[in-house]
Amino acid sequence: MRLKMTPPLDPTFQPLSIGYRDFAAAVRESDSQEAVLAVERGHGHVSTFRFSIFADGTGHDEANYAMAERVAKTLLWARGGYRLIVAGSKPVYERLGEAYREGGSRAFDAGFMARVYERPFEVVYIADVKNAPEDRESASPIGRHLEGCRIGFDAGGSDRKVSAVIDGNAVYSEEVVWHPKTRGDPSYHYQGILEAMKTAASRMPRVDAIGVSSAGIYIDNRIMAASLFLKVSDEDFDAHVKNMYIDVAKEIGDVPLTVANDGDVTALAGAMELKDGNVLGIAMGTSEAGGFVDGDGNITGWLNELAFVPVDASPGAAMDEWSGDIGCGVKYFSQDAVIKLAPAAGIALDQAASPGEKLKAVQKAMEAGHAGAADIYASIGVYLGYALGWYDLFYDFRHLLLMGRVTSGEGGTILAEKAKRVLEAEFPALAKKLTIHLPDENNRRVGQSVAAASLPALCEGDCA
Repeated sequence: MRLKMTPPLDPTFQPLSIGYRDFAAAVRESDSQEAVLAVERGHGHVSTFRFSIFADGTGHDEANYAMAERVAKTLLWARGGYRLIVAGSKPVYERLGEAYREGGSRAFDAGFMARVYERPFEVVYIADVKNAPEDRESASPIGRHLEGCRIGFDAGGSDRKVSAVIDGNAVYSEEVVWHPKTRGDPSYHYQGILEAMKTAASRMPRVDAIGVSSAGIYIDNRIMAASLFLKVSDEDFDAHVKNMYIDVAKEIGDVPLTVANDGDVTALAGAMELKDGNVLGIAMGTSEAGGFVDGDGNITGWLNELAFVPVDASPGAAMDEWSGDIGCGVKYFSQDAVIKLAPAAGIALDQAASPGEKLKAVQKAMEAGHAGAADIYASIGVYLGYALGWYDLFYDFRHLLLMGRVTSGEGGTILAEKAKRVLEAEFPALAKKLTIHLPDENNRRVGQSVAAASLPALCEGDCA
């Protein structure tokens, strides 16, 4: 694999986007066949990925599986689904079936999807690609409601942000450090969320609606999965966490509530500011949150859990401790990436410090002109440029909005510029159509809580 740019602090990086390009080129020079991978989620919605692979029986089964497995993983976490459909290649189907069974290499992914969709996960085979399913997607409008007195809450892994918003103007915003990912008692989370909302409520004459932006997966305002509750037991999660935002809102008042994934709110914030669609939002904070607003300005119902989408094909890529997989976004576009690269940058971090405190230490080094700190952000920027080449296979985006603590300060500027240079060098067509946006510093920090406030409508249907 030959790269035109390499992360200064990670010379072993092997971007999956280039791996796919090399794979496709090799297939074109060989006997090939079509394959279709598809995922099915709630309400019969289906997302598909069609591509050419080496013909079965030509000695390339391992190469076919390696690429199909990464595509399947990306489809599941970008779109979501309780069923993985494999059409056209029985060897690929058999290997994927082994991977996603109990005890298999992707058992975590299968179990996670089963929990989210509350039904068993399965891998299904269709012999003839002509019988493979077609895309069946849906999209719905969300947010942009500015009237009234609203609370916008953004739950991050190292800090929580809340805004009091009156008729679209933030009259008060605050950030409070907290440690939800290390606490097993859900009352810690409950009281922190309640305190934030009460503080915002005290700055307005009344509360008309509450919007929540939070890492994780949400269905009907219920928390189906979220890393914020990583240490909470399954029993306590079901009993005290699933309805937590609903329960907290009841203490504020009987007002409309909407809870959305923080990545979708990032994309919504960008679409509102840009007055355009086809926006991919990426929030680099405790993890990597993704969200997408389509060309009509709607959200799609996709998971957009980019933290678990693979981007690095190197056998020695960093491992995500939660899923056990390697090379996934959380280790490349979050505070974990900064921490991972710090030793190579010559920055010694206090191992007793929290991840958020370690990020702040690197940011201080950046402010002090530490050359190694700049290389950290340059490396993440190179990661991002190549990852965008992979994301482009799954998202039709013209705008990329970057937010989150990792993008704060000069480091964020370096990161964005390096990503642009990679696009120009490796993906010129994508570089021409894509604009990368870094909001101003205040919006980068609290913009999601303000956008979250716009999520709920004040009445059913058309309020006009």
